[in-house]
Amino acid sequence: MRLFHVSCESASVEDCIEEFTSRIDKVLSGSGCYIKSAELNLTFGAFMHLSAGLLVDPSTPGGRVVAKYSTGRSREKAIEGVLAEINPLIENAEVVAFKFGTYTTPVTRRTYAVGVVAYNLPMKPATQISDTADRRKLLAHVLSLFEYNPKVLNISELARVFGVSRDTIYYDIQQILKEKK
Repeated sequence: MRLFHVSCESASVEDCIEEFTSRIDKVLSGSGCYIKSAELNLTFGAFMHLSAGLLVDPSTPGGRVVAKYSTGRSREKAIEGVLAEINPLIENAEVVAFKFGTYTTPVTRRTYAVGVVAYNLPMKPATQISDTADRRKLLAHVLSLFEYNPKVLNISELARVFGVSRDTIYYDIQQILKEKK
């Protein structure tokens, strides 16, 4: 497990979202880390401040944090715009945390809505995993949950689920334990 914190502050909503997105992508290293928990903060004033504290499992991919903004003549319209951008991204995902906020500029009366969501992409069902690397990654994760004790696994059932031979599962476990050392 690892803890990460990403923070951004700017007088411009657009610049803050862009900088935050760039920083969070670096932390999650492209493919993302599984997000166990997240604390998201969003404040407005003279500056917009956006931050995320994340507890992640770097050995498992799939975690994402996305921040979007929209403008509108009213708060409701601005929020509808943000939801229209975020909802397609999180369909079938495991949402860990989310935060929404609105801000109306004093002079132009322009209303901004900002939404930030931390989520994990759905994992492929075992029956759809045909790649050796994906199968081993999943097996490694399961083994890590049981402190790398292969005796707790039902090899025949794993072979059936993955559609491979028992020998393949034994070999995969052997390679995982060898790499762990």
